This record gives sequence, structure tokens and C-alpha cells, in this order.
Amino acid sequence: MPLTIVSGAGYAERERWIAENCLQHPRAAVILEGLPTGGMPLSDLSPVHVQRIAPGCFCCIGHLPLRVSLNRALRQGARFLYLGVASQEHLDNLKHTLQQAPYDQLLLAESFISL
Repeated sequence: MPLTIVSGAGYAERERWIAENCLQHPRAAVILEGLPTGGMPLSDLSPVHVQRIAPGCFCCIGHLPLRVSLNRALRQGARFLYLGVASQEHLDNLKHTLQQAPYDQLLLAESFISL
């Protein structure tokens, strides 16, 4: 499954960028770090599946919730995956996680977008 990691800027900017790009990818799954920003169009997109993980670094405090969310998206038949992360600080650790089994066989890290 193709994967795009979107980092930087604020929550609203990341979500807006992802929402605009989800229109090109039917059956996308979105995993976001952080709470809803309010009024974002992601909730209106269908059949986009959106999951949120509490604010905090995916590789430090959110490792298990990230893996659970990734597994759920894969089981639900998503055709494209977006990860929205706040900081690029630990992006290398996140990439490393995604390159480990089983994700190395299931995800194709297609692009990394920094806003």
C-alpha cells in the first residue's frame, strides 16, 4: 500500500493538505497524531477512514497505538495511507518502524511531505 507521511506546520494545515489529497485516493486511510482541530473536511470525506492517536511522538509514546492503527487500516482494505505527524524530530525512527516486519512487506513509503 502506498504511504505518504505529512509532517510540520500545525494540525489544521496538515489535515487540510491530507484532506485535499485524499480526493485523489479513494479508500484512503488516515492516521493522525493529535486531537481534532474542528471544522476539518476529513470527517466529511467518504470512504476515508480516519484514526487519531493522542498527541505525542509516534515512536516514543505512541508506538503501540500506531501499530494497532496501522494494522486496523490494513485489515480494513485501505488502498492508500497517510500519516500526519507533528514533528520531523523523530522521523527517522518512524521510518525505521515502517521498514520492519510486517510493514516492510505491506507499505510502500512513497513520499515524505514537510509543510
